[in-house]
Amino acid sequence: MSRSPTTARPVAELTLRGIALGGIITLLFTAANVYLGLKVGLTFATSIPAAVISMAILRYLPNSSVLENNIVQTVASAAGTLAAIIFVLPGLVMIGWWQGFPYLLTAGITATGGILGVMFSVPLRRALVVDTDLPYPEGRAAAEVLKVGAGSREGEAESATGLRLIVVNAVASAAFAILTQTKLAVAEAAVWFRTGAGATGISGGLSFALIGVGHLVGLSVGIAMLAGIAIGWWVALPILTAMAPSAGPVAEWAGGIFSRDVRFLGAGVIGVAAIWTLLKIIGPVIGGIRSSLAASSARRDGAVLAIGERDLPIGIVAIVALATLVPIAGLLWSVIAGGPLAASGFALIGGALLFILLIGLVIAAVCGYMAGLIGASNSPVSGIGILSVLAAALLLVGLFGRGTSPETTQALVAYALIVTGVVFGVATISNDNLQDLKTGELVGATPWKQQVALVIGVVFGSLVIPPVLDLLNATLGFAGTPGAGPNALSAPQAALISALAKGVLGGDLNWAMIGVGAAVGIGVIVADEILGKLGWLRLPPLGVGLGIYLPMSATLPVVIGAVIGHAYDRWARRSANPEAAERLGVLAATGLIVGESLWGVGFAGIVYLTNSDAPLALVGDGFATPALIGGTILFLGIVAALYRYTRRQVVSLPAAAR
Repeated sequence: MSRSPTTARPVAELTLRGIALGGIITLLFTAANVYLGLKVGLTFATSIPAAVISMAILRYLPNSSVLENNIVQTVASAAGTLAAIIFVLPGLVMIGWWQGFPYLLTAGITATGGILGVMFSVPLRRALVVDTDLPYPEGRAAAEVLKVGAGSREGEAESATGLRLIVVNAVASAAFAILTQTKLAVAEAAVWFRTGAGATGISGGLSFALIGVGHLVGLSVGIAMLAGIAIGWWVALPILTAMAPSAGPVAEWAGGIFSRDVRFLGAGVIGVAAIWTLLKIIGPVIGGIRSSLAASSARRDGAVLAIGERDLPIGIVAIVALATLVPIAGLLWSVIAGGPLAASGFALIGGALLFILLIGLVIAAVCGYMAGLIGASNSPVSGIGILSVLAAALLLVGLFGRGTSPETTQALVAYALIVTGVVFGVATISNDNLQDLKTGELVGATPWKQQVALVIGVVFGSLVIPPVLDLLNATLGFAGTPGAGPNALSAPQAALISALAKGVLGGDLNWAMIGVGAAVGIGVIVADEILGKLGWLRLPPLGVGLGIYLPMSATLPVVIGAVIGHAYDRWARRSANPEAAERLGVLAATGLIVGESLWGVGFAGIVYLTNSDAPLALVGDGFATPALIGGTILFLGIVAALYRYTRRQVVSLPAAAR
């Protein structure tokens, strides 16, 4: 229930209990996003599930309101989104600079970048949220969920049903993940084979989380990822393996070429997609900044702004942003002190602060616009991270040149990654908070209170992320690092970003494959634009790039989930209440993600306590064939059953809600 600027403001908005509830939800969703991002390089938007949980709890407390629920989802979504910092920081472990994740340093990098992200995007709210026709799909969806649950009987029924769907699907998802750890069902199946002089393979994971991700990203992204699979696995890999024949094991031969060459082809596509996005939106972003500055000027001249336009004062924003640079300088000095870069400390830190300030402002505008256009979940922040680390590494090459000692090169790579980590914090938060502010605008929230809640969410997330990262590193490890076990997490973006930094500073970057990828990316962009003009299904270039870059075991289930989600949404649009049916489908998919992801964190704890890579295994490798056949049948059966259950829950809603 939205309110006009002239109505009385409800009492309950930025409350201690709302902040506390947002903090509790943060623990769950941030941990889940950290695990999911390290496993497959994707995270999920937490606004809608946080709003549902908030409504289900706060409706039993006195004087709760839609605005208080909005604060809860704002806190939780900011923290959950900040988990995307794992796309950068594990690279410091992969290059051997860190052995674990030092708590204060990891939390400091995460918090300072996130707070800058909030501050940088405050001046953009008026231009990119109020005076715009950007769709903000997730922000509008979250607002609809909040309005539905704002005290009406049917809203309470939908809220209770949504929470039940999250819990049921999460339990089923976690239970199957536990079954795979007993080895009675496989978690992943892969077949490698020769194709003439070359080789390729087919692989897929039995993952409820990835099915849920596919539902949320939608058919367009799913088809784009399928196109990426076809380009990477069925075109590029056979050609590249034929050019480097081997009589050895196919999996080792083809898998090695995929990691060394095909992934950089995907990186080229991702980088071109990010640049294209920048070129498309630079005009609207400049216009938006001008509009925001005009609003700030009106406030200074004494104009009385409506409640819905009351942002944090621009003076406070500037002071906080500049003050945040002080701890960033301290963090950077702690990295280079006593090492081979210490003699150049002043130039390095000064240059890094200027880089963070200038690039951060641009990135806040770009990511905010992208989130408004296609949603925070689909926004290509990974591409922004890639461009950022390339720029940082090239600047360091300009300062130090190439051919430095191995110790100096490692320190430079680490420095580039940490600077990128701060910039990436700006990107992820600005990508999320304008979405939240759109939700607030639609329900009549006070912007400055939401902006304070966003900062609180950043602090909560920064406190949660380091121990989760440290636990996962100590138990499961990251693929390709010394001591990584059979359950090692791929951390794909962190692996790529660290490889790019090492390649630029070491002079051995695989520019040839990046160049081929850039050419492919241009072709995909042209195809996407043509499809858009024809009014057909789009082919997002980032989705194609991810389909090439990520292992097929991670992307093929996402494609299947996108098809399943599309089929469900078609049914939902024919139901008595299409909006409610689609919302409940989103919550069901969220449950699939949360259950498996939280179990992944829990399993890491079990590995740590037992000091065993397979502490729950009940059978050995001899059971692999029955585990594959039986596990696949059971997996598909449970997926079908859960979607049937979701449809029954939609049909059983009270008539007023349907």
